[in-house]
Amino acid sequence: MALAQDVPVRGDVLLIERVREEPGNLPKRGMSMAQVEAKYGAPSDRLDPRGGQKRDWPTINRWTYPNFTVYFERSRVIDVVMTKADPDEIGPKPPTT
Repeated sequence: MALAQDVPVRGDVLLIERVREEPGNLPKRGMSMAQVEAKYGAPSDRLDPRGGQKRDWPTINRWTYPNFTVYFERSRVIDVVMTKADPDEIGPKPPTT
């Protein structure tokens, strides 16, 4: 019977584990754009707004930071999504422009 002593073992890093470890380091739902920028600095990129064609479709703005993307409805945070820390991490891909 052969033992697997020489076989390298690799575990997947889950994005959800990192999110659980860093909940206080992310913008909170309801924060204004000004509050986010004051606390986290200027975003590395401000992606083109989406929506807003009709009154029922609010404008969604997206700001990217090195570790996360902030989604705003009009000027308030509605969601924050962390980006992959490395190619082996299982989770969302970086946003496309």
